[in-house]
Amino acid sequence: MKVLVPVKRVVDYNVKVRVKTDGSGVDIANVKMSMNPFDEIALEEAMRLKESGKVTEVVAISCGVTQCQETLRTGMAIGADRAILVETATELEPLAVAKLLKALADKEQPQLIILGKQAIDDDSNQTGQMLAALLGWPQATFASKVVLEDGKVTVTREVDGGLETLALTLPAIITTDLRLNEPRYVTLPNIMKAKKKPLDVVKPEDLGVDVTPRLKTLKVVEPAKRSAGIKVPDVATLVAKLRNEAKVI
Repeated sequence: MKVLVPVKRVVDYNVKVRVKTDGSGVDIANVKMSMNPFDEIALEEAMRLKESGKVTEVVAISCGVTQCQETLRTGMAIGADRAILVETATELEPLAVAKLLKALADKEQPQLIILGKQAIDDDSNQTGQMLAALLGWPQATFASKVVLEDGKVTVTREVDGGLETLALTLPAIITTDLRLNEPRYVTLPNIMKAKKKPLDVVKPEDLGVDVTPRLKTLKVVEPAKRSAGIKVPDVATLVAKLRNEAKVI
């Protein structure tokens, strides 16, 4: 069984991002980049399925600039067998990524695609659902437990009322949530081994996909700074401030 795991290169979650002075976007010059944490969880789950003997090959995929090769090498150090980079300097939107992944899925013919529920840079939470719609495959989002057996995958997901369990026939799409697993640390020997694993580079044109952006960013601004809290002497003053200053009642 083959599993595809798309991974995204994002600004490291420990970095405090800054908006460019011209308001055109976020400044990522000389900023530490890393694998999207939700995608790291997806890759860890794929590796656990492989280690249990239920999966034979794990393929990491990334779409973006040349530097995404570093992210893919990290994915292969975690344990992916090989990697594919769809190289483009165009800023990719979720639908474009979903179309690229569909083209690769048609070519690779996987039985399962596991990806993070969202990226921490744009927080779109769209790619997995769009990919399932394009492929016509069943999907289970926000997975907190995955069990693969007898040609079916059983996914437990968290909903407002508690837990929901879905049984999907393969091939299928799964998007991962935080509580699914704890990703492993990458060891130095595995980092060295990853350098010898195959990494193929293709262009969107090779896959017949148009990745031209359909949205335009007009302006990016930082959130307004919160004012300091104050203490009030009594309930009447609190109500007055909520009504007259905060205007929430």
